[in-house]
Amino acid sequence: MSVSEIVMAILIGGIAGWLATIVMKTKGNIVKYIVLGILGGFVGGYLFGLLNLSISLSVGPINFGTVIVSAIGACIVIFLVDKLLK
Repeated sequence: MSVSEIVMAILIGGIAGWLATIVMKTKGNIVKYIVLGILGGFVGGYLFGLLNLSISLSVGPINFGTVIVSAIGACIVIFLVDKLLK
């Protein structure tokens, strides 16, 4: 991965994690947002791949479909962690 790809992954992960914490009504900081967004990207990408779904919504260099899929995956991660810890 190039440096620009890593920066984009962190940026997209942060946005997706932040959106997921808003949807799931949890609190966090920037590190939590990035970690949730990146994990959510894996989870969402895997599940969308299994279901043969894709979201294509690009504006300039940012694919908002990736942000949406990552946010959905991050919501799933938050839900699962919440259920496992209670």
